[in-house]
Amino acid sequence: MSALVKVRDGSGQPSRPHRRQAGTGTLLTLPRPGREAASRLHVLTCGSVDDGKSTLIGRMLWDAGALHADQRQALAKWPQTPAGTPDFSRLLDGLAAEREQGITIDVAWRYFDTQGRRLVIIDSPGHEQYTRNMATGASHADVAILLVDARSGVKEQTRRHAAILDLMGVGRVVLAVNKMDLVDWSQSRFRDIERDFLALAARLRFHDAAAIPLSAVLGDNVALPSAAMPWYCGPVLLAHLQQIPASRLPSAGAFRFPVQMVLRDGQDFRGLAGTVTSGEIAAGDEVADAVSGCVARVRRIVTMDGDLERAQAGQAVVLQLDRDIDVSRGAVLATPDAPARVVRSLDARLVWLSDAPFAPERGYLLRTATDLVPVSAAAISAHVDLERLEEKPADACAANDVALARIDLGRGTALDLFSEHRETGSFMLIDPITGASVAGGVVTAARTPDVAPQAGTFRLTRELLARGIGADLHDGRGSEEELRRRADEVAILMRGAGIAVEIEERWHGTDRDLTTIWLTLCAILSFGLIAAIVLGIL
Repeated sequence: MSALVKVRDGSGQPSRPHRRQAGTGTLLTLPRPGREAASRLHVLTCGSVDDGKSTLIGRMLWDAGALHADQRQALAKWPQTPAGTPDFSRLLDGLAAEREQGITIDVAWRYFDTQGRRLVIIDSPGHEQYTRNMATGASHADVAILLVDARSGVKEQTRRHAAILDLMGVGRVVLAVNKMDLVDWSQSRFRDIERDFLALAARLRFHDAAAIPLSAVLGDNVALPSAAMPWYCGPVLLAHLQQIPASRLPSAGAFRFPVQMVLRDGQDFRGLAGTVTSGEIAAGDEVADAVSGCVARVRRIVTMDGDLERAQAGQAVVLQLDRDIDVSRGAVLATPDAPARVVRSLDARLVWLSDAPFAPERGYLLRTATDLVPVSAAAISAHVDLERLEEKPADACAANDVALARIDLGRGTALDLFSEHRETGSFMLIDPITGASVAGGVVTAARTPDVAPQAGTFRLTRELLARGIGADLHDGRGSEEELRRRADEVAILMRGAGIAVEIEERWHGTDRDLTTIWLTLCAILSFGLIAAIVLGIL
């Protein structure tokens, strides 16, 4: 028996795992909620509607002793399932509409501890209408439990969810073949489904795929081995999750720090606030802004609890640099030896989330971790065939389609390849009129700012903006930041009106060049004055 959990009935003897009733008198050796675990694992449950995702999570919470007394009492008062067990799905369906319809609509998060590990369970909806919610949950997952009904096997929605998992970089997947009790615990039925799943996984980029037969309602192979399926010799679900390593190591990867805002105390303090998305940084290290190329050294790492010597991925901090560099919200700081890419054009894989189909003439915005960039042009090149998982040429895109696209931006922004950095290699496409998210995607290829603009593109230059909407601004760093902000707003409005627009690339360079020329002239004039004085004395 797995050391993960022991369940005994009132007589002190082990209970039959596949026919036991969920009642009182259960003794669990798992740690109680609230104890900090040594590591975290983000687990997504997904699959087609009615495959039993909420029931499976509820059973996991019950068997792990992760429920409070009032939750157990409330569960005992609700109507039981036809199998005579509590309706565990009610523990997850928090919305009134979910309880009325019997389906999951929104993403639900649940936390519970096992020995040495904290599991963060992300319950996603299975209905095709709420695919966008499933994609949101997948963006946070280390591993996915992909459920199928043993009676129906792998369906189109199962394949769609598998393709989205691949798109979002979830490399570890567990196929939970649920409701085995409804197919008389058939080994041949399980093997057929397992064969289909492994063929599906081989065509995607999953590097760890396994199939487990179980019954979420009765608890078979969830926390304890099933006596009804002696032919299965693999680990039960909770034991399998226990041994999976976390995908994201805190210090793994090159340093990335998207700047969320600039903080000032009204005197000499100027700090850059944000969250370290990958890698780590220490006081005294050099950082560089991807777009301008300016380099500075970290003087302090400031938090609400005091200064830190080092910050790593996942920590929200304020970086104070040893000199002011011209960066604001949307900039991405990196180390000079591993800089982020400045991208003007990119290839992407995306899942279309909007009910309104893709319209190439409509203006879209691209939202990165902290930046919002006008899209000057976008085109769909192919769809992913969910049946064969092959790319087929296409130029249109509708709700729930997984597609390949090329996107040209109105100005350069810092992006990475998704295969190298998940947080700075993913994006959302935004409708500029409604502000709704229309698609989520990942960067598969990136091109530099040397991309020629398309014919008919309107170019916003600094000189044009300074004479118009920036005429009331005066010289200074704050004025430059405000002028850039206004430039973005103008570009967003023009793109919303269907006008292709780009913003002058050499914005930062113009300021530096003028400053350098002015200082050089001052030096020449100063040297000439000193020379004249010296010559006069002589």
